[in-house]
Amino acid sequence: MFSSCTSKTQAAEPSELVIPAQPGQDNGLTIGLTRQETLHTHGIRTQADGSVPAEKALQKLEQGNSRYVEGMPQQRSFDADARLALAQHGQNPFATIIGCADSRCPLEIFFDVQPGDIFVLRNAGNTCTHAEGSMVGSVEYSVGHLHTNLILVLGHTRCGAIAGGSAAALSKTDKSQSDAQQVSTLDKLLGGLAPVALQAQAELPAGSSLEEVAAHAVKVNVFHTIEKLLTYSKLLREKVREGEVVIQGAIYDIVS
Repeated sequence: MFSSCTSKTQAAEPSELVIPAQPGQDNGLTIGLTRQETLHTHGIRTQADGSVPAEKALQKLEQGNSRYVEGMPQQRSFDADARLALAQHGQNPFATIIGCADSRCPLEIFFDVQPGDIFVLRNAGNTCTHAEGSMVGSVEYSVGHLHTNLILVLGHTRCGAIAGGSAAALSKTDKSQSDAQQVSTLDKLLGGLAPVALQAQAELPAGSSLEEVAAHAVKVNVFHTIEKLLTYSKLLREKVREGEVVIQGAIYDIVS
């Protein structure tokens, strides 16, 4: 389950009609699932549909996650007609999500959405520590051209990148100059998480274990990524200031 860590009113999207499967009723549905009768213009979210205000977009993600946790995903069929509709009428995602590349965090699955619903960006540690052009530029594309109003920065528990970055930051081992010249790209990524780990350590009681620091650093890192997005992108700063875009942080518990 994920937990959260106001926008300008715009034309709302059509609501979704969810018809629960009736016990004992043989209607072609698997008992325990729900069937979605979509009111999207072309049967799937496209540019022909209205944009979604940030508050409603977050609500849709929360509802989808609740269905996932309860084992009650909506029954959908992403068939040839849906693929053709997206190709012909263009994408119109209702939210942009920056998540971790961890294979245990399949965003479309645990938000119970389908192609065309969310604009997803993932890397190890859901981070923007070095102003990665691909991440920040892609967020600007989603906001500026696809008109998403919600950006969700999503961390997760037991994150390997955060654990590695925390271990590197708290290590007392000094590297020689020759070693420093042979630092890998992964080392640079983990090194970029050092400020997150050090801040997490500073916020915890003295003597906290590496595991405790890494666990708290997951939350610190979410806010750190939000800060970096606003620091590196003038477009995002302006849209947030004007109330057109909301940036929200959240953490996904990979166990619950």
